[in-house]
Amino acid sequence: MRSAVWSIHPGLAGNSRVPTLAREGQSSYVTAMVVLLGAGVSAALATVFLDLSLRIPGHAILRSVFPMALGLSLAPRRMGGMVMGTTALSSVLLIKAGGWATPGVGALTSLALTGPFLDVALWQVRKGWRLYLAFATAGLTVNLAALTIRAGVKFGGFDHLTARPLAAWWFQAVGTYALCGIVAGLLSAMVWFRFSSDSPSATTSGAAS
Repeated sequence: MRSAVWSIHPGLAGNSRVPTLAREGQSSYVTAMVVLLGAGVSAALATVFLDLSLRIPGHAILRSVFPMALGLSLAPRRMGGMVMGTTALSSVLLIKAGGWATPGVGALTSLALTGPFLDVALWQVRKGWRLYLAFATAGLTVNLAALTIRAGVKFGGFDHLTARPLAAWWFQAVGTYALCGIVAGLLSAMVWFRFSSDSPSATTSGAAS
């Protein structure tokens, strides 16, 4: 069962811009797990402590998707996103237990869902534009979920007193959440993964030359 779930993802391993841990064996399994755990912790630390000062609703996904995309580029394992997402949430709980302030519900939703949604979007992807599209789709889906949760908090009256009311916030947030999700996913793919053609003709011509 572990071999099926934890197997090397060929699309990610074959297109990473950085040296990967794409080898089978117990030592590579342990190393990949350490890398993914580290990426999850990094995403949590960035979400809690890194202030980008963008003041754009939905930009919090930038702080989670880039460390997790790096984790998948270094350790291209199926279900690697789930490992990073679980680690990130656990890290936030530890940070909160230490007395530090935790991010808002929207940022926490993005942090929790980015890894698992990347797993789903990338499961069958091999290479080419589909790899980039999968990252963009995952980012969009994560941020739409975060938007829904954030709107629910506002609608229920659980937001902090200085926050913008739902009616004033909603019309801007719908566009910025969607745009930030797409851009964050696409940029993380462009930074950590190469764009390689998946067309048979390109492969044939490349072999002929």
